[in-house]
Amino acid sequence: MYKKFFKRFFDIVLSLMAIIVLSPLYILISILVLIFMGWPILFKQPRPGKDEKIFNMYKFRTMTNKKDKDGNLLPNEQRLTKFGNFLRKTSLDELPELFLILTGKMSIVGPRPLHIEYLKYYNEEQKHRHDVRPGLTGWAQVNGRNSITWTERFKYDIYYVNNVSFLLDVKTILLTIKRVVFRKDIYSTNGEFMERFNGTN
Repeated sequence: MYKKFFKRFFDIVLSLMAIIVLSPLYILISILVLIFMGWPILFKQPRPGKDEKIFNMYKFRTMTNKKDKDGNLLPNEQRLTKFGNFLRKTSLDELPELFLILTGKMSIVGPRPLHIEYLKYYNEEQKHRHDVRPGLTGWAQVNGRNSITWTERFKYDIYYVNNVSFLLDVKTILLTIKRVVFRKDIYSTNGEFMERFNGTN
């Protein structure tokens, strides 16, 4: 009953409340993104959602559009601004996803939506991460996030899919708040953001 009805109901109510309460923060961040990184304010990228249906995921931009003399974008580390790095570390860049939760593309809790290119690498078990809506946060995020391997991350995702419940969602949300406050597990063990999945790592 929770998975089929109440989960979506809570997603709508909580995301709408969060958008209203955080509206001044949306405005402030939008202004600062314009100042430090220019237009557009949002970064858009297609991601697979429930049943592998593709949707556009939005985040606040964290990098500039600086290019080299040949017109090619500079490496990510050279385009990431100090303010953009702050947005990533505090997860504030994820705030636009609340609108995707409100419209039903995402859920507050669920496996994180990953790159489309990863679809071809999933084994049969890993494909089940798409049996539910992707989440703003997830069971894998509160159990290591970028500090765990892809194998571990997918195991946590599948565990969540097989055990969706109100209590598990509440626990995940509370642990997410704790990790954001203490900025825990933002980086992987080698000091970089999570390496890209290639089916063997």
